[in-house]
Amino acid sequence: MKKHLLACLTLTLLLLPAGTPLAQPTEMETVVVTATKVETAAEEVASAITVITAEEMEEKQQRTVLDALRAVPALNVTRRGGPGQQTSIFLRGAEARHTLVLIDGVEMNDPIDPGRAFNFAHLSTDNIERIEVVRGPQSTLYGSDAMGGVINIITRRGAGKPSGYVSAEAGSYRTFEERAGLRGGNELVNFSLGVSRLDSDGISVADEKDGNREEDGYENTSVSTRLGLTPTDHLEIEAIARYQDSQTDIDNGGGIGADDPNHVLDSTEIFFRTQARLLLFDELWEQTLGFSRTRHERDDNNDPDATHPLDLLRSSYKGSLTKFDWQHNLYLHETNTLTLGLETEKEKGRSSYVSDGVWGPYEDHLSEQTARTNGYYLQDQIRLQDAFFVTLGVRLDDHSRFGTETTWRTAAAYLFKTSGTKIKGTYGTGFKAPSLFQLYSSYGDINMKAEKSQGWDVGIEQSLWEQKLTLGATYFRNTFDDLIDYDYVSWSYKNIGEATSDGVELTLGLDPVEALSLQASYTFTDTENKITGEDLLLRPRHKADLSIGYQYSRKGQLNVHGTYVGKRDDYGSVTLPSYTLVNLATSYDITPNIQVFGRIDNLFDKSYQEVAGYGTPGLSGYAGVTLSF
Repeated sequence: MKKHLLACLTLTLLLLPAGTPLAQPTEMETVVVTATKVETAAEEVASAITVITAEEMEEKQQRTVLDALRAVPALNVTRRGGPGQQTSIFLRGAEARHTLVLIDGVEMNDPIDPGRAFNFAHLSTDNIERIEVVRGPQSTLYGSDAMGGVINIITRRGAGKPSGYVSAEAGSYRTFEERAGLRGGNELVNFSLGVSRLDSDGISVADEKDGNREEDGYENTSVSTRLGLTPTDHLEIEAIARYQDSQTDIDNGGGIGADDPNHVLDSTEIFFRTQARLLLFDELWEQTLGFSRTRHERDDNNDPDATHPLDLLRSSYKGSLTKFDWQHNLYLHETNTLTLGLETEKEKGRSSYVSDGVWGPYEDHLSEQTARTNGYYLQDQIRLQDAFFVTLGVRLDDHSRFGTETTWRTAAAYLFKTSGTKIKGTYGTGFKAPSLFQLYSSYGDINMKAEKSQGWDVGIEQSLWEQKLTLGATYFRNTFDDLIDYDYVSWSYKNIGEATSDGVELTLGLDPVEALSLQASYTFTDTENKITGEDLLLRPRHKADLSIGYQYSRKGQLNVHGTYVGKRDDYGSVTLPSYTLVNLATSYDITPNIQVFGRIDNLFDKSYQEVAGYGTPGLSGYAGVTLSF
């Protein structure tokens, strides 16, 4: 991998035109939160982080978070079929369960999912201000589930006079979507609200190439709201909630003969958080006390039908998470910020599975089980001469089943302001607690240990021409130990896995003129299952993205986005071929309050699979109108 790093750094230098003067230092306005849990200027952050703004998602007409994440470097998305189907993400080669997903600090990972992962199938972009993706182990601040990284979704905060919009869209596969939003605020109160409804006949989950023809429909209702109250200059109280309800037609897996006309999955997800933020001693001491509650419910039902007269399935999964957290930020000096935090969470889950078919009856019931985790963390941010930035952190987690786990992390960046150059590096450890299902189900083992990881990266960023051109190159490496995998000898989950992943991330941003912007990235990822010596499944070695935005008049916007995903292995010794997708989106403001828009997905009607045996949408088009007030 040293050769790959050298090549990347060489490419960065070659991209600098001969004789080009380096950029003069300019004030960077981007502020990120997820990397340090404190609002920090992006130029001071050493972590590999990608920020996706609401404006970007609107320009590309990305209606789901999973579509917005597809362009993130070192992140691969897999969906088992069309809209609403099981969706996973793999960050820097880590397993899907190794990425922690948050909405405004609320943990979204499903406590009753076998791996405690989050299913991105139903999460819309309604009322979202931005998405921050931090790559690399982040357990020092976030505890379990953050071995691969953190995806933090931050919702809109209302401000100014009340304003809103209503929008309607229709398109391929008899798809209809309606959206509405309202927000506003003053010195005392602020509010935001987003609502959406999606109905689609969908495509066949099992690939049509295998003779499957039955359409699998999808319905989704989402509501997101945020309310804030500022009774004094030093006290702020907020309440945040999100509700998602969906019904998804599914097939019996993928491949030949998997069509099933009456297999339905009902899902409900509810997230709630309230928090109070208090400033004391001339704002030298900032503390935030929060309470959050999440609930996940899934019901999978499949009645016998003419094609499957003997099949019967009834399954139910219900999980919840209750959490209290208390964070203190001490601004000791302009060069030093100390962060201390403590949190306690209780996860609860139960499941029931009953089936009957050609292989005979089967039942599996998990009675309600719980686990509690208490976490304590300490972080110190050091800032010297506005050029050298160091973050040190340590954390202790105490799990009610397997005991304590200590993680730590260090990150450093040096900024050469005269040349617009930043060099950076991080090193950290992570862990992942076994899920309730892995501990207590009939396939579980109550003696399970936590999964562990170590990860480091080193990189360089360069800005030119007053930041009209930005370049970046990062090398990363992760090792994973005591991975939980299914042991077919004992017929239960065991800590039997080991793996590594390393690679290179290249990024480029170019704004040559005010009306034109270009964003590009390339990631090489090399993974290995240390037990089998083979590549990890569904992780492409090569992935590239290119997005071009053009404002063709004061009223019109055009965006072209292309994604290349290389070959990757899947179950059954299957190698999925590479593919390239191109999407096109445009909008036009007829009046200041009326906008028409349209997009074409999979412009060249590429036939491909993200998971072996499962279908994907072909060439499809959508159009609509938005009225704002």
